[in-house]
Amino acid sequence: MAGNLLKSNRARKALTISATHVVLILLGIVFAIPLLWMVSTAVKPLEETMKAPPVWIPSEFQWGNFWKAISYKSEQLGYIPFLVYARNTIVITLLTVCGSVFANSLVAYAFARLKWWGRDQFFAVTLATMMVPFPVTMVPTFSLFRWLGWVGTFKPLWVPAFFGSAFSIFLLRQFFRTIPMELSEAAKIDGASEFQIFLNVIIPLSKPALAVVALFTFMGAWNDFMGPLIYLIDQESFTLALGLQSYQTTHGGTPWNLLMAASFLVILPIIVVFFFAQKLFIQGIATSGLK
Repeated sequence: MAGNLLKSNRARKALTISATHVVLILLGIVFAIPLLWMVSTAVKPLEETMKAPPVWIPSEFQWGNFWKAISYKSEQLGYIPFLVYARNTIVITLLTVCGSVFANSLVAYAFARLKWWGRDQFFAVTLATMMVPFPVTMVPTFSLFRWLGWVGTFKPLWVPAFFGSAFSIFLLRQFFRTIPMELSEAAKIDGASEFQIFLNVIIPLSKPALAVVALFTFMGAWNDFMGPLIYLIDQESFTLALGLQSYQTTHGGTPWNLLMAASFLVILPIIVVFFFAQKLFIQGIATSGLK
């Protein structure tokens, strides 16, 4: 009888796992539909992009649309320098990621490992800033950057990253608190300063959490549309997210196949980065206390 009960439990567990996998696969397919539609449209002839009912498999695969998207000439703006947009986006993203990882890790270390007056209160205030919506700070921030003479440059897009982000600080603080204090105490006995402990003990053990912060920051900076829209003026300084608008016309005639091809090229680096960093990403989320 015990054997039958054991077999029943195993069968129930196997059924539950199978049902979970089926549900996850179906949800994955649902979430992948927009991406599949974008890729399908990117390789279609223009006349098939707006057909009803929709055409999923084009009559002719036009792989050259990706090259045409890079060298596209807009009726309104003329030649669209897609590669210049890509260069600008890479520069801004790299500076933002470096600033975010550096600043957030320092602040999180102070909140997690150091004892000082008002630490918990200041941390609560830091978390409270997450509840302030962007429109509230948009005008004062723009006024500050205009007073500094930074409007029309890249500085408003990457300099704020060196002043920290509440969410990233919270994530790194939660991770740093999981590292045993005995390691820091042993380093102090050996004569290490706080910065040496941070650099040589905490940082090497925090690669998964740092990877999560870097990935989130990378995605935010790469896809940022509002920031470049507000601060960038010259077309030669546009980013990819802002440059995609150049493929749309105000009087119709938008080349949807080229727009989808350009959009796919824009999101491709995010897919590649996440694919290679997914192990560190999942590990960092799991060990930071976030669910």
